[in-house]
Amino acid sequence: MYAESGVSRTIETGENAYGRLIRIAVALASERDVERLLDRILTEAVHLTDCGCGAIYILEGSRLVCHSALTRSPEERLIRRDGEARLQSLPLTPDNVCARAALEHRLINLPDVYAAEGYDFTAVRADDARRNTRTRSMLAAPMADEAGHTIGVLLLVNALENGEAVPFDPAREDVIRALAALAAVSLNKAQLNLALSDLLHSFVTVMVDAIDARSPYNATHTRTMVRCATKFLQWRAARHMEPAFTEDETDAFLMSVWLHDLGKLVIPLEIMDKPTRLGRLESGILHRIEVADLMEQLNAARDPGCDTRPRRERLAKAREALLAANTAPRLTEDMLETLEELRGLQCLNARGEAIPLLTPEEYTAITVQRGTLTPRERSEMERHVVYTGRLLSRMRFSGVYADVPSWAAAHHELLDGSGYPDHLTAPELPFQVRLMTILDIYDALTADDRPYKPPFPADEAFVILRDMAQEGKLDPALVDQFIESGAWRR
Repeated sequence: MYAESGVSRTIETGENAYGRLIRIAVALASERDVERLLDRILTEAVHLTDCGCGAIYILEGSRLVCHSALTRSPEERLIRRDGEARLQSLPLTPDNVCARAALEHRLINLPDVYAAEGYDFTAVRADDARRNTRTRSMLAAPMADEAGHTIGVLLLVNALENGEAVPFDPAREDVIRALAALAAVSLNKAQLNLALSDLLHSFVTVMVDAIDARSPYNATHTRTMVRCATKFLQWRAARHMEPAFTEDETDAFLMSVWLHDLGKLVIPLEIMDKPTRLGRLESGILHRIEVADLMEQLNAARDPGCDTRPRRERLAKAREALLAANTAPRLTEDMLETLEELRGLQCLNARGEAIPLLTPEEYTAITVQRGTLTPRERSEMERHVVYTGRLLSRMRFSGVYADVPSWAAAHHELLDGSGYPDHLTAPELPFQVRLMTILDIYDALTADDRPYKPPFPADEAFVILRDMAQEGKLDPALVDQFIESGAWRR
């Protein structure tokens, strides 16, 4: 089953067995996959005792559920409960040898199950009759963790000697106890690691859901990036491209993608959700124009000889020009000239005083050439990467996940140092950051849920990516690979 372990089919004794146990302990300590861990434990136990078959039962509620079983005749075969075979589960009743070992927290060694009193082996006898076999010996060892809690049972059946079933040697019980205890501690550790990993991934999901729930815009941005990243890394792995990622390294990178916009949780919503250039300022300007128009009508009513039509027409055109500029994807030179003229336009307030149509803040907002954010707002929006790094630095990421905070916080850095917030350059930007930046830019260009701009077609987005690569901002080889991979397809 485990060719690398060099197991022997003859029972080991004395120093050989305990030396082997030490080697098993070292191997199990590094195993994090629960399925492989249990397979290893069962296989080693069967070979250490040179028995015909064995099984591992895991305590789940009020039952012992058979996780896996291993038989050595006619050929070695291991089956799991998640496979095609249906493995039994046992109630916690003392007439079952496994259940009693769990309930009484002790190893039970039965030389001959047919002669054992106080146990119900009806099913075993029936199975023997059907198969024309003879079950003789059983050894059930509780798997207790470091707190003394039984979490499962290791069952071994039919010790063998010269091909015949014999009782299990009592001298071997200490080795089996040690292996069962080692199995329990290793299993408990693996399950704890899995629980911590699940907790971390649940936290990531909650944070992304919080960002999505906070703003209706960009709600699919992170998920789209993760999907593209996953497909791209799979494409590279199929072609054996370097750098190659292990499963854990891939998970760490994807986690950094999930968390890259965490800092947007502290960006004001009026900036995060600003669909137009004026945003909250629009209602104030429209109200000012409405009041000014009413004042002109009132003046005309008071003085029939006063022609207010030119001023009213100018106000109407100003309103039309402002509304058009407010939602335009990009301001043309003509639009900017018109807005410059409006900068000096005066209008009447409710007291009849002449005031500027636009305040300096409003003029700055309406003349943003591309996008909707003013320089001040853009600066605040760009700080989301600073907040991402700051928030993630308060969590403890270790091992393969140690770089998650720095990767997530650097996704707006560019190879030529023109990115932000730290203006890092190519030698300081690893593969993970380079890839995340490309994914982020591509999705920002092609996303169809941005209220302030229409989406770019994929071909146009590719031109922009390649232009940025030619300018030294993005990794040219990585851009070409991303486009070739097709991972960008929605």
